[in-house]
Amino acid sequence: MSTVTATGVDARPDTAAHKALFASAIGYAMDGFDLLILGFMLRAISTDLGLTPAQAGSLITWTLIGAVVGGIMFGVLADKYGRVRVLTWSILLFAVFTGLCAFAQGYWDLLVYRTIAGLGLGGEFGIGMALVAEAWPPAKRARACSYVALGWQAGVLCAALVTPWLLPTIGWRGMFLVGLVPGVVAFAVRWYVGEPQIFLDKAKTAAHRAAVLPLRLLMKDRETTKVSLGMLILCSVQNFGYYGVMIWMPSYLAKQFGFGLTQSALWTAVTILGMAVGIFVFGIFADRVGRRPALLTFQAGAFVSVLIYSQLTNETSLLFGGAIMGLFVNGMLGGYGALLAELYPTEARATAENVLFNLGRGVGGFGPLVVGALVTGFGFPIAIALLAVIYLIDIVATLTLIPERKGAALE
Repeated sequence: MSTVTATGVDARPDTAAHKALFASAIGYAMDGFDLLILGFMLRAISTDLGLTPAQAGSLITWTLIGAVVGGIMFGVLADKYGRVRVLTWSILLFAVFTGLCAFAQGYWDLLVYRTIAGLGLGGEFGIGMALVAEAWPPAKRARACSYVALGWQAGVLCAALVTPWLLPTIGWRGMFLVGLVPGVVAFAVRWYVGEPQIFLDKAKTAAHRAAVLPLRLLMKDRETTKVSLGMLILCSVQNFGYYGVMIWMPSYLAKQFGFGLTQSALWTAVTILGMAVGIFVFGIFADRVGRRPALLTFQAGAFVSVLIYSQLTNETSLLFGGAIMGLFVNGMLGGYGALLAELYPTEARATAENVLFNLGRGVGGFGPLVVGALVTGFGFPIAIALLAVIYLIDIVATLTLIPERKGAALE
């Protein structure tokens, strides 16, 4: 891979950079597809295997727990053995155990398969982001990482569109078999995508070979620890808001307005499109005005839009309001990939991307639980209004803990 794409501020991304972007985005798309179809399939799985509501919900929870563990494990491995090699391992693990879910005979074996699949799922975001950030020039780094994040939205959108059509035809077991497709992607990634030159250069040095555990570099001094805390807060809010809204909304729409599977899928699709627009706009915006101004703008937009959404009652306004809310709530996703890459050295970059984002994903896993408790106690409008408060925490963390790194050369 050409070094110019890693260091040249005004350089154009080369073919290798585009390959890295494509591979990372496809891997993340598979993650999004898998997680959303699981939500759509819970009722069918529960009926077939006789699961209780708590057992059904735990399938998502343990997938996310697996993602946290996998994020840490694969992040460290990627900083030691290479982004492409370890990304391939994570995609294969995810594909194989997603496919095995199709053969589950009960709750416990399905839970094991989902947890191990989660390990692979957790590895893909951070490694892909590190790979792309190291391959693209600084002036286009935020938008490139946003394009990776768009892969998730594409996967989720695909799931929302095809599940109502495929699920009645091939059943939940057939849907899990579709999860074997990423295995083919893994082999393509290993064959066609090269390691970033900055990683190869670092790997040649004695300092890299003798480096301390990458996890320690996330807290090597007071300033780095402060930054790590700030990024953990941002990633936690991002995931908490996303899962709190996306897991609960179809159920709310079905109960409150009588939405069927197709109508709920339409709402999800429109909201996902809004999120995709937000991610695309954020990447360009962050490259032009800086990371902090872009984050603060979208965080304020998320706070306001979630508050307004909590007051909507008309079906049409809920549809379009969901798109606007999605734009701000999830638009920041790609920005974290670029910012994390710029805040940490090559020896710990994939670790930082995976550990901090997936710890945030672990916190986000409690989003549906907290929103559910608030809905039970206060009703849905108040629950969503209270959810908006987390974006005020986001704003404070950005102002006090996160430095500006626009255009910074990677260490």
